[in-house]
Amino acid sequence: NEKPDLIFFTGDLVNNESSEVKEYIQVFDKLRAPLGVYSVTGNHDYGDYKSWATKEAKQQNFKDLIEAHRLLGFDLLMNENRIIEQSGEKLAIIGIENWGAGRFSKYGKLEQAHAGTDAATVKLLLSHDPSHWDAEVRPDYKDIDIAFAGHTHGFQFGVEWGDFKWSPSQYAYKQWAGLYTEGKQHLYVNRGFGYLGYPGRVGMPPEITLMELKRA
Repeated sequence: NEKPDLIFFTGDLVNNESSEVKEYIQVFDKLRAPLGVYSVTGNHDYGDYKSWATKEAKQQNFKDLIEAHRLLGFDLLMNENRIIEQSGEKLAIIGIENWGAGRFSKYGKLEQAHAGTDAATVKLLLSHDPSHWDAEVRPDYKDIDIAFAGHTHGFQFGVEWGDFKWSPSQYAYKQWAGLYTEGKQHLYVNRGFGYLGYPGRVGMPPEITLMELKRA
């Protein structure tokens, strides 16, 4: 029953093939928000973890995935931004393709996506992999107020007891679930809604996050 102004989807619409979208298109295509539904790609969206018969087949799979975002009503941001004006103030929604540390793909181009946002008083970034925050966002783009990420799934396993929070995900990712703050910049890592590999979750329930932005 929530009615958000904006909806963000931070990547990994599928695990390997664009055809997987068919299973849940009747759910996602109901997402609506007056200021838009925005999305980015994650590492699994490119078909990099599947053996394809031809290079062309892999390319077509990615084209089909881009089309799936459109059919769902998502505004897919591929190293670009959108400027929204509300009450005389400009808000920038910046979205990049997947950028991950180590062995993960680095299709994201933040410099390109960030261009033209100088007039925005608030800048929000959609970047699938939370490792991007420490690697590039915080050191080089201190005007980005909040970054939104996913990717980790919290490894689909964890334990929470009061203030105690543990997951094997924390050994792979410094920021793996929830809100992180450094100075005036923030990162929120969503635990995801689906799964990879094991078709379930233990102590790491699916998450849809509702956030309210307030004036400082």
